[in-house]
Amino acid sequence: MFTALMPAADNTVGNPALNIGIFVLFVVATLGIVIKVSAGKKTAGEMYTGGAAFSGKQNGIAIAGDYLSAASFLGIAGAIALQGYDGFLYSIGFLVAWLVALLLVAELMRNTGRFTMADVLSYRLKQRPVRMAAASSALAVSFFYLLAQMAGAGGLVSLLLGISGSAAQNIVIAVVGVVMVMYVMIGGMKGTTWVQMIKAVLLIAAAAIMTFWVLGKYGFSLSGLFDAAVKENPKAGEKLLEPGLKYGKTTTTKIDFISLSLALVLGTAGLPHVLQRFYTVPTSRQARKSVEWAIWLIGGFYLLTLVIGFGAGALVGPEKINAAPGKANAAAPLLAYELGGSPLLGIVSGIAFATILAVVAGLTITTSATFAHDLYNQVWKRGQASQEDEVKVARIAALVGGAIAVGGGMLAKDQNVAFLVALAFAVAASANLPTILYSLFWKRFNTRGALWSIYGGLGTALGLIVFSPVVSGKVDPVTGKNLAMLPKSIDFQWFPLDNPGLISIPVGFALGIIGTLTSKEYDEAKHAEMEVRSLTGHGVAEAIDH
Repeated sequence: MFTALMPAADNTVGNPALNIGIFVLFVVATLGIVIKVSAGKKTAGEMYTGGAAFSGKQNGIAIAGDYLSAASFLGIAGAIALQGYDGFLYSIGFLVAWLVALLLVAELMRNTGRFTMADVLSYRLKQRPVRMAAASSALAVSFFYLLAQMAGAGGLVSLLLGISGSAAQNIVIAVVGVVMVMYVMIGGMKGTTWVQMIKAVLLIAAAAIMTFWVLGKYGFSLSGLFDAAVKENPKAGEKLLEPGLKYGKTTTTKIDFISLSLALVLGTAGLPHVLQRFYTVPTSRQARKSVEWAIWLIGGFYLLTLVIGFGAGALVGPEKINAAPGKANAAAPLLAYELGGSPLLGIVSGIAFATILAVVAGLTITTSATFAHDLYNQVWKRGQASQEDEVKVARIAALVGGAIAVGGGMLAKDQNVAFLVALAFAVAASANLPTILYSLFWKRFNTRGALWSIYGGLGTALGLIVFSPVVSGKVDPVTGKNLAMLPKSIDFQWFPLDNPGLISIPVGFALGIIGTLTSKEYDEAKHAEMEVRSLTGHGVAEAIDH
């Protein structure tokens, strides 16, 4: 099949046979690891949380592997290469967000829940309606995050194979989706966690090597690197090193930057697949240790993206990046080719693909756990389903979720993956974070407040995204090229901002307050019990089981 997709030589970067050989080697090796560590029959706990058997250090490395996604490596590098300072703001936002997760939710979520975010949100409230709302939100957030990973996978493998054209990239995305679902079906959370740990080490090591290589070309002078990037991008010029190249052109773009910043900083603490990782450790102390390890690793990596991004801008150039399959998402692989030719391109692309595999596997586990544990068992079967049935439904949900992700990835394949992830962060910060914080810290909070906050924040965020320039009506004013997901002929956008966070996040918080204060429901004893659990973790597993 791949042979049929091969293009003319002028579209090829490096040696496609060598590229795909290294890529297949990574896939086979990681799949072998998944099979080895995941042998035996899986309970629901092993499927969703790996039996809570990982140490804080191991889980912190895995969190870094889960969080450093295609957006971090491919999207941010491309954004910095093309937009300079404004692109690096993604790195800053993604990193600062972890302080919110560390200080406000990590330990308390670990103590209060067992498998999913809905375990926490529904504990002191009415189980069925709150679980349905939390599940809807979790699935929506995971979908947008999956879009980003699938878009990155399509562009990356297209570059590896040297193919172009929409149909060919769609086939690549479909094949990638099949491989990703295999990881989840075979390995569950335990296999996924080991892949995430290995991938985190490989990714950070590869980024460090590329960073030193790039700096070496400019005498280990950052100013020399920046000057070269400016020279290679005469259209942007010195503005590449200043704020405002992308977000400072008009009042609308400045407001859009504020909206993006809110989404990035507040979104991490509401991401379901990140929250679920807190349940893979045995104690809340280990959960905090996990986040501490993750912050150091993630922070170090994001510093490296600055050099990689400007290195791609200086050594590859914006024209080559925009002309490659995946556009901005191809900046890091193209830089690898400039530095080390086909061997380094194959290795870096293989690691980047392992990155996507690990992240999508984690997301797919979260969506399948949400569907099987929250909807199937707790809502439809009222907690009476057997573990075997729940795991079976989780596997089916993984298949369906993979198919939906493939379809969405085909639509979003030309979007910058860092930008797509920012949409997921906006939905998470609008629908999940208000309810999580209110559940943990506000005595008066009740079911109506939770439902209004989740559905209101979710509906507002999704509605504004649908009617934003991201989906339709966005055209490059200079080239006239379509920049939206839908064809240029379709235009129904009226909301001016690319990211809805500035509107949808305050709406989610406000509706939680209004809904709570307009309802008389208040269970003081249940809140006190949850407060004890959130601080000590005592009895949470038994409470959720029953």
